[in-house]
Amino acid sequence: MLRTAGFFMYFFAYLLYSIPTLRRVGKDTLQQLPVEERDEIIHILPKKWASTLVKIAGGKVRVIGEHNLPKGPVLIVANHEGNFDTPVLIGYIKKPFGFISKVEVKKIPIVSKWMEVMNCVFMDRSDRRQSIQAIRMGIEKLKNGHSLVIFPEGTRSIGGPVGPFKAGSLRLATDSKVPIVPIAIYGTASLMEKNGGWIKPGQVTLSILPASTPVQYEGKDSKALANEIQERIATEIEKLSA
Repeated sequence: MLRTAGFFMYFFAYLLYSIPTLRRVGKDTLQQLPVEERDEIIHILPKKWASTLVKIAGGKVRVIGEHNLPKGPVLIVANHEGNFDTPVLIGYIKKPFGFISKVEVKKIPIVSKWMEVMNCVFMDRSDRRQSIQAIRMGIEKLKNGHSLVIFPEGTRSIGGPVGPFKAGSLRLATDSKVPIVPIAIYGTASLMEKNGGWIKPGQVTLSILPASTPVQYEGKDSKALANEIQERIATEIEKLSA
């Protein structure tokens, strides 16, 4: 109980502390910098916030395959175990990126503003037209040099089997011609979801798999590509859980 209380106290206190930085990085002056440099500056505070949240929760994170993360914009495709997937990825993957996020997150004060400057895209999966528009926005961000993360399952598995990947989500990569980087997330559900919502320590592994380049996936059917990425991640999780 104390760990959970401390987690949420830090969560909201640091958000308040971050407001001056949020205002500074949201100004147009950073627009003069190269995209990669600008994103690195914007992500300094979010990465510190996210990694500290994981440490307060008692999460011990192991990252495998960092050499598989290419330079330049990429689409990171990951399975979705639990609520800690987001802070673990932000805090422990060196490359800065935005998320394709559910639109409900826009209701969280300060968090939504940070997500906007981090080049996140909000998607309402219940609205097909808005979902298509969100994918188009994501494609433009990738073309402009920003990296993105998407959870193609669309819902948390809570440590269960990896669910089917939605084929349309991979249009982000195929239409923008960027590498697809699969990441297998194992153990985040043990930090919260498997404990009835209470936060407890646990071991988390992020396994960065070799990227699928545009040359490798060009011409593939979108459904077949989604199945291939899903199978690669599911196979890796089986290895991690053995």
